[in-house]
Amino acid sequence: MSEYTEEERRILAYLTDSVSRGERYVRSKTIADAIGLTAKQVGTRLPRLAEKSDDVEIEKWGRSRSTTWRVTRG
Repeated sequence: MSEYTEEERRILAYLTDSVSRGERYVRSKTIADAIGLTAKQVGTRLPRLAEKSDDVEIEKWGRSRSTTWRVTRG
């Protein structure tokens, strides 16, 4: 299992909880507001977490004003 930073653990916990409640699409700002980080902090970590995490699958889904991420169970 890969080493995670404190911020990455907080993001993964949020995503795991969201997926278990049926939420599949999230934005960095939504995650950031919920866990006390900035959208930029979350947005820069999500691509790295997509490569490292086995718990959830994270996929860049769409981009309009902000990037939407598709999250499913790993």
